[in-house]
Amino acid sequence: MTKLSFGAHPYLLGFEQLERLVERTAKTGADGYPPYNIEAVAENAYRISLAVAGFCEADMSITVEDRQLVIRGRQADDPQDRVFLHRGIAARAFQRSFVLAEGVEVAGAHLELGLLHVDLRRVAPSSVVQSIAIGRKEGVKT
Repeated sequence: MTKLSFGAHPYLLGFEQLERLVERTAKTGADGYPPYNIEAVAENAYRISLAVAGFCEADMSITVEDRQLVIRGRQADDPQDRVFLHRGIAARAFQRSFVLAEGVEVAGAHLELGLLHVDLRRVAPSSVVQSIAIGRKEGVKT
């Protein structure tokens, strides 16, 4: 028995990109750092909150690359003269990726009390009705 891929199903014409998005989502890092929440704040608005204690705005970057939201963080190196008796606050670099659905865009981001909030909004697509004219092929007799 041959297994059809999602994008090759005969009823799903033109959805090959959706299969690539699913594969890319499965490949995103699952190391658990930094922890995050995703919440719906309104009907068409969402918020991703990452726990980034110890990071400042200059230590992080947020980009959207091919409908993939990528949040990166890297802290400046600690001075060598510091001696830690216990180091429980993570100070490592991170990268978190989230695949955005079509029509979802980043509305803004802000840092508050050690949490990075990234606000997203879904833009409602305009309804388009298209009429297709039925023509007659040249050289065909009816």
